[in-house]
Amino acid sequence: MATASPERLTLAGKLANTKRHYPNQDTTEIERELAAVKIADYIRSIVAEAPPLREDQRERLANLLRGGADR
Repeated sequence: MATASPERLTLAGKLANTKRHYPNQDTTEIERELAAVKIADYIRSIVAEAPPLREDQRERLANLLRGGADR
């Protein structure tokens, strides 16, 4: 399991606080940023354990993040 970064904890707290104190406020941007930080934390943990990837493997994974198909 990925360790939660300080940024992730801060954003999660900000989201919870906003929803609690301002329930009608749009939290889409905070949720989007939190999702990106969660993904980054997970990628860091996987990369730390994995052997080095070839260039074509890195490109295929980058393409997934750009919204392309996995080919």
